Amino acid sequence: MNTRTQTIYRKGLEIRPFLFAILFSGLAYGFYRGVQDNYLAEIIQITKFERGIVEFFRELPGLLLIFILAAMYRFSETKVFKIGTAVMLAGVVGLLLVGTSKVLVILSMVIFSSGEHIVMPMKHSLSLTLANKGKGGASLGIISSISHGGRIVGFLAVSGLFLLFAAMGVPKGAITGFRVVFIISAVLLVLSTLIALTMKDQGKKVQRSRFYFNKKFSKYYMLEIFYGARKQIFLTFAPYVLILFYGADTSVIAFLLAICAAFGMVLSPLIGRLIDRLGYKTIMIGDTLILMVVCFFYGFAHRLFPMHIAFIVVCINFVLDSIISLASMASNVYVQDLSSTPEEMTATITTGISVNHLISVIIALLGGLIWERLGIEVLFSLSALLGLANTFYAMTIKKPLQEMECTQSSIQ
Repeated sequence: MNTRTQTIYRKGLEIRPFLFAILFSGLAYGFYRGVQDNYLAEIIQITKFERGIVEFFRELPGLLLIFILAAMYRFSETKVFKIGTAVMLAGVVGLLLVGTSKVLVILSMVIFSSGEHIVMPMKHSLSLTLANKGKGGASLGIISSISHGGRIVGFLAVSGLFLLFAAMGVPKGAITGFRVVFIISAVLLVLSTLIALTMKDQGKKVQRSRFYFNKKFSKYYMLEIFYGARKQIFLTFAPYVLILFYGADTSVIAFLLAICAAFGMVLSPLIGRLIDRLGYKTIMIGDTLILMVVCFFYGFAHRLFPMHIAFIVVCINFVLDSIISLASMASNVYVQDLSSTPEEMTATITTGISVNHLISVIIALLGGLIWERLGIEVLFSLSALLGLANTFYAMTIKKPLQEMECTQSSIQ
């Protein structure tokens, strides 16, 4: 480690295994996620309605995370991190072994999603535990950069591999390319798991999470409902529109995901500073107003432009949606402002995530049905209306002037 990194982390702790485990799991995720939607569409023959069903089950681990972690409350955060990484590996190995059975493929994806959701809070918590006092933000920044960097490399590698497969004469829709990618992802997760196993037990025992509802957070819960619904429409159906409606192949989808991840890595700190400078209310309103424009073009581009132009417009809006989604961190700052204690803030955000996932699984099912029966125009018009509702609701948020001045002075 360099001198700068050594000042961030506590002395006497071996941090490198943790960082390398994050790097290899980020790479593995890039390979896995880069082919996921095309694999479902081209190999498993999942229809637009069935895509909603797949996402319903894939999001269940997020909804049930509070109970999954409660079952492991005797384990240290390090041990839970190791378990989550191994579960992700089991999911990818499952995809290699189960063939093209829809039920078994969905089961394997749910297993991978379970591991992913287990690892997510643990890597953030461990990065704070391992950091020196006052260096938690810097530690989280390093972890985020490593993870995003790994994903970007994975996405770009998938894009390059499928261009190579096409040049070699491998036909579109052949399972060979997907199997190669899953093997690479599995090898990377084996490395991540083996490295994680070398980590010494660090961090406190996993806390029993609880649902926490308080009247003062009612607007936050509603904002999470609106955000969860509109996020799920894009997360589930935006790539599928590109694949089924515009014929985007795996190399295109993976390249777009790489661009999204790169913007996420670069713009996250900037948006964080904008939230501090302009206030979370302004960011929430601006975010959803831009979203309505994105939804309009995503749903109606094919009616406004020739198909080849519409495809480019939709690709641009695919990236724009990922950028404006970064503004969702504004709601966490809102909760921090309202919370009396750090424990209340953590419990509220955890409950908000569960509320978010609850609406996500419902929207996943309804979205596929709406697309099949009424078309993508109605589906993305619904997303725009949810954004409009979010805007009106965000406008009702009030922040005491004294508290605002206090926050501004502390930032300066």
